[in-house]
Amino acid sequence: MLSGSHVLIADDDPDVLAAVAESLEQLDANVVRANSGTELIDRLADSGPFDLVVTDVAMPWMTGVSAMRAARTAGLRMPTIVMTALSDETIPAAVKRLGQDVTLLRKPFEIHELESMAEKLLANRRPDVAD
Repeated sequence: MLSGSHVLIADDDPDVLAAVAESLEQLDANVVRANSGTELIDRLADSGPFDLVVTDVAMPWMTGVSAMRAARTAGLRMPTIVMTALSDETIPAAVKRLGQDVTLLRKPFEIHELESMAEKLLANRRPDVAD
């Protein structure tokens, strides 16, 4: 369950950002929104730490993958869902290089798919938090 989880969502499409945020808020997640890759980095710095990040790939100034790569380089490790509607064949490999706690979600998707991925990533993370 996402109840009480601190989640950062980044997407430059306001409709997608709102839909994703509202769906996770309905599961009692505490959601912070960002509308660009650079804002994602800012939110990681000023509103973190986060239990989960959900980010789009294609955003102005900095892609979601680039932002998460920068976060990883800075030592920030959190489960991440990377969303994309792009059919670029390099995206799955770029997402995989971010680590085992990162998954790719292709747009369009059903909200229940997002919720299921989020719950699975958080469930896999919880035992590490308790140690």
